[in-house]
Amino acid sequence: MTRRNDSGVGAVPESGQTSPTHRLRGLVGTGFIATLAAMVATTLAAALARAAGVDFEVPDGGETIPLSGFAVVTGFFSVVGIVIAAALLRWSARPAARFVWTAVSLTTISLVPPLASGANTTTITALLGLHLVPAAVMIPTLARSLRTAAPTAEAHVLRDT
Repeated sequence: MTRRNDSGVGAVPESGQTSPTHRLRGLVGTGFIATLAAMVATTLAAALARAAGVDFEVPDGGETIPLSGFAVVTGFFSVVGIVIAAALLRWSARPAARFVWTAVSLTTISLVPPLASGANTTTITALLGLHLVPAAVMIPTLARSLRTAAPTAEAHVLRDT
């Protein structure tokens, strides 16, 4: 159900309900702020690890992972997380719970490449930790945003009656 606003133009959702577009914008906005925070936190943690003596050398090509590489990869996969969260907001009855399950599963899978890289122990340990830093920022932030953005089952019942 909707009602007209004071000017008589457009529809305004009733009693605290927000439109799907507004919920999506809120989720994406929160997600992008969290992405920036995750990028900064991960890059800072990588810089601290490098200052502590971690070389981040990958044996395959003998190249060292640059600090900017941590920011770029973190940003890319954080945006992938936002897309997954948005899809779940749209198509899932329980978007927050499904997002947490999916994100934790994907984070766990992301720990395999560092373990299989053949790098030295300090580099592997640092890379494992650096996979967990953005997860610790993004997963709770997006899950909380999904909990507040998703309409409750009660709202669906009230709206459909």
